[in-house]
Amino acid sequence: MNTILHITQRQQWEQAKNLGSYHVDSLDSEGFIHCSRSTQIVKVANRFFNNQKDLVLLFIDLEKVQAEIREEEAEIGELFPHIYGELNIDAVYWVIDFAAGEDGFFQLPREVRDL
Repeated sequence: MNTILHITQRQQWEQAKNLGSYHVDSLDSEGFIHCSRSTQIVKVANRFFNNQKDLVLLFIDLEKVQAEIREEEAEIGELFPHIYGELNIDAVYWVIDFAAGEDGFFQLPREVRDL
């Protein structure tokens, strides 16, 4: 299975399950949902989710995503997967809690290492 990852607030994910699709603010402001590969997720979490609580990590099956996905270069020079449209929730096959450690930094979850 070809997997990409997305970090979100638990409340946003719960709301998406009730609505049947996942819509995030970046869709309105940038036109896409930010995602990462397993090798990128810790960098992203430590840069953009510092001090945030109640986060979950979505495991997304690329083959089931109905919206267009583009690999695009970010300001750090790496390619990141971006979903150009709402995410159909049936493309998400696994959700885990995602929290920083006691030192305030995120570590790669075992579930991601196993991908």
